[in-house]
Amino acid sequence: MAWTDFVRRTGTVLADNSPAILTALAVAGTATTAYLTGRASFKAAQLLDDHETRVIRDNEEPLTTKEKVYFTWSLFIPPAVAGTATIAAIILANRIGARRAAALLAAYAISERAYEEYKDKIIDKIGARKESTYRDEIAQDRVTRHPPPSDLIWDEETNSVLCCDLFTGRYFFSDMESLRRAQNDINYEINNSYYASLTDFYERVGLDKTSMSDDFGWNADKLLELHFSTALTPSGRPCLTFDFKVMPIRGYARVQ
Repeated sequence: MAWTDFVRRTGTVLADNSPAILTALAVAGTATTAYLTGRASFKAAQLLDDHETRVIRDNEEPLTTKEKVYFTWSLFIPPAVAGTATIAAIILANRIGARRAAALLAAYAISERAYEEYKDKIIDKIGARKESTYRDEIAQDRVTRHPPPSDLIWDEETNSVLCCDLFTGRYFFSDMESLRRAQNDINYEINNSYYASLTDFYERVGLDKTSMSDDFGWNADKLLELHFSTALTPSGRPCLTFDFKVMPIRGYARVQ
């Protein structure tokens, strides 16, 4: 029983880490192929040199290209096998990675659809005004739990106010007009180019891109729409918060 459990767990670990294992094998296979090829080439050169010496000594005809291949081809079997195994490992790792990415994308799409259905049902039950009130309360809770950093410097010479992007929890200084203009610019880009990324939006409001902002965005079916709220930081400073009524999606750049 213990042995069966060990085998099952080992199989699970290998399956879960198969892309990393195959990648490591591909790296090792590349080095091995290079080494075996070099060694085979050196041995082949020695073998042909010995044959050429004998040909000169015995006044025989020089070796033809076909004869050279015949004398040396078996030396290159090991590097050929190693190279084939390396290519197979690369292809398998790529296929597994692509299959898992597709599965994650499908799961995300299902979750997104479920979220949209849930949100629509909530609005239908309690009304848009109450739903907006709950959003405002959630925004206040987030600002309270995660206040702006103490080293955030406010330039009092501008008309900017403290803002919080609830999607990433980042604070910066801007104003309602600039944020609405960024929203309109993004939707204009979507209407003309069919899609825009979350990075495009962040660049327009003066925020740095994130590690995943290139992968999410909106298209003609999912235009950008911001929801604004106001909150107070623990120190009593007013804060303009915003999140996305229409969440950015993966696969936004796929034009149907």
